[in-house]
Amino acid sequence: MIHKNQFDAVIFDMDGVLIDSEPLWKIAMEEAFHSVGCSITREDFQQTVGLRIDEVVRYWHSERGWDGLSCEQLEDRIVQKMIALIRANGDPLPGVLATIHYLSKSGFKIGLGTSSYRVLIDTVLESLGLTDSFDFTHSAEDEIHGKPNPAVYLTVASRLNVDPKRCLVIEDSFNGIVAGLAAQMKVVCIPEKSHHPDPRLAIATETFEDMDQFLKTFKND
Repeated sequence: MIHKNQFDAVIFDMDGVLIDSEPLWKIAMEEAFHSVGCSITREDFQQTVGLRIDEVVRYWHSERGWDGLSCEQLEDRIVQKMIALIRANGDPLPGVLATIHYLSKSGFKIGLGTSSYRVLIDTVLESLGLTDSFDFTHSAEDEIHGKPNPAVYLTVASRLNVDPKRCLVIEDSFNGIVAGLAAQMKVVCIPEKSHHPDPRLAIATETFEDMDQFLKTFKND
């Protein structure tokens, strides 16, 4: 069980936690991969959830291969499509705004650690009206290794000046949960609804149906 007095900071993942962007990623990636003749299905993308987009593209290039665009060009095509999709469909997931408001009012430091690139962090936070809501935001693009490596979360804890053991991570993917636990943080899992159920998510410290349920428990523990 988690108790709010265990923590000085809460660190959010972004995709699938703050915003229902996982379906948008599947649209953007499917469109981009198909444009180079690489017939990857949305079910295939389940294998790479939580990885940086450059790692996803390199993985599928090694698995399936394609001609016409470099990995970097395909990455850019996906990112540009994501920016457009987020701006058109950017709504916070249930409970997100109330949770961030409560944490801020209660004196917790609030961080963001995501595999998404900085341009997407800025796009999401602007779309959700959360640009000024975080004490520090960080992209794994600035780390040597992305999730499941803990580097992104350790950097956020360091910049927040909080002991990692006093940080709570909120995640939706197995790779993200592994990263948080490897950083010696407690990890709440709120499973992303468009993915197939993943029994591996049970390694999280605690699991909630949605952010509203998490907030209710966190406030009343």
